[in-house]
Amino acid sequence: MLTAFITLILLVLILLRVPIVFAILGSGILGLLLLGGPEMVVGVLQTIPQTAVSKNALAAIPLFVLMAQFVVHSGVLDRLFGAVSAIVGRAPGGTAMASVGAGAVFAAVSGSSMASAAALAQTSTKRMVSEGYSPSLSAGVVAAAGTLAAMIPPSVLLVFYAITAEVSVGAALIAGIIPGALVAVALVATILLLIKVRTGSAPRGRAHTWQEKGRSLVGIGPIAFLFLLVVGLVFLGITTATEAAAMGAVGAFALMVLKGTASWARIKESFVEALSTSIMILAIVLAAHVYGHFITETQVTPRLVEFTESLAIPSLVIVALIALGYLVLGFFMDQLAIIALTVPVTLPIVTGFGYDPIWFGVIVILLAEIGLITPPLGLNVFVVSKASGIRVESVFLGAIPFAIAIFLVAAALFFLPGIVLYLPGLM
Repeated sequence: MLTAFITLILLVLILLRVPIVFAILGSGILGLLLLGGPEMVVGVLQTIPQTAVSKNALAAIPLFVLMAQFVVHSGVLDRLFGAVSAIVGRAPGGTAMASVGAGAVFAAVSGSSMASAAALAQTSTKRMVSEGYSPSLSAGVVAAAGTLAAMIPPSVLLVFYAITAEVSVGAALIAGIIPGALVAVALVATILLLIKVRTGSAPRGRAHTWQEKGRSLVGIGPIAFLFLLVVGLVFLGITTATEAAAMGAVGAFALMVLKGTASWARIKESFVEALSTSIMILAIVLAAHVYGHFITETQVTPRLVEFTESLAIPSLVIVALIALGYLVLGFFMDQLAIIALTVPVTLPIVTGFGYDPIWFGVIVILLAEIGLITPPLGLNVFVVSKASGIRVESVFLGAIPFAIAIFLVAAALFFLPGIVLYLPGLM
């Protein structure tokens, strides 16, 4: 009863828009106070927070964020959309497909879905509308393309999940490559389907010469090099994910220097952005560990494991219901908070049935990310709407077909876990 009461308080605080860190931390402290009194609260606060944020693997998060900031300030992303457009050429809906391609490339150095959506919205959405695309389709494509950053390395969410689930960060990052590519393919397929159904909704792109396409490939080269550097080192086992993140940050800084954009103002801004993002993530880690200690003390997790194992229901059905729960949570909660709060409870159940934790993490993140482009939270939608000036309702409407496409990819990966685990198995 106490666990249910504290969980209810947590949900109420979240619905009241209390900052997620304070909602989690406050609920955890209240639960510990009711469970063991002031002595338990003081004991936990003296040890748990420091232990939670002192894990070496957590250093990968600020380093990946710093790498992304250096790349943004280097200026190489300014022509990214145009470069991908030149490669796609005159295909029907070519500009929309270029948005997906640009989103995939940006994801390879970003790690943040909202940052990716914001960057694309300022360029590709306005261009698509000017070319004759419907505003709804233009904005929906960009909002959906932003979600690729959650899966394609260096995904901050995959790193965060790996640390929370206590699995290899490197293996989790590598596991996201094929699912990320499949989501990109699904988004392109959805564009082609929408063009066929809605005749005239997406014109052809402008033709480009082979020389222009060649120059475009050169423009994408620095980002491709950074991606291969970070992912290649981890895949080959030469470095840990944290060491690869450090090398990626150094490589991105070198890119700033080579491009002549390494001013003190840009360097300072990069560090400030990386610091603020990292503090937000570490604060969630700290709060989640306090709340998690309360859950541990109540023995809820082992009881749930015993209960699910005693049910006369196939394990696949139980795991599928858990997965669908993440889809629902994604509609209302931040993805980092979802992982921090639920994985310590649900993962023992899933692994108890013999399922792989890295496969489960990919499914969890894919399903939770759908919430970024669906009502009522839909953070990517609000970001794109603000940047492009297109009404929120239109963006949501345009994003729904792409949300369905992402869900279908997640469903396919759920029933075919070998696709997710293929590359980690080669490491």
